Amino acid sequence: MTAPLIHMELKSDPRVLSGVREMVSAVARRLAFDRPTADQIALAVDEALANVICHGYERRPVHPIWISIHEMKSDQPAIKIIIEDEAPPVDCDQIKGRDLADIRPGGLGVHIIKEVMDDAIYEKRGDVGMRLTMTRTGNRQSDQSSASPQKDPP
Repeated sequence: MTAPLIHMELKSDPRVLSGVREMVSAVARRLAFDRPTADQIALAVDEALANVICHGYERRPVHPIWISIHEMKSDQPAIKIIIEDEAPPVDCDQIKGRDLADIRPGGLGVHIIKEVMDDAIYEKRGDVGMRLTMTRTGNRQSDQSSASPQKDPP
């Protein structure tokens, strides 16, 4: 795997989530994702981080979370995002979204991640922590030839 474009550590403080969302969306747009797809990718990352903060670290705002963003080689926009933590590991088979028929606020993060990203692989990091590797290739429009990616000014 090539070196990440971005590798950073943040604390498990929910106040940083909006900044991370903005950064992920901006990087995805620079990698030629259109704005709606970039914003979806940012939402998936936000949900993953919120799950670490709420469930892994039980809302304690002082624990480390690492995020790495990689550009993947493809003829389409392609990104790999890895989120790692030091929370108590969980059985990866138990990571599931709640029943969608159970209508109430919250609890849809895993569904959103799986809907937005092409792949979302959860794994234990050893005795401590979890790793989530998410990938996405291509914009959300079905006709890529008519889509022109939104570019930010340099």
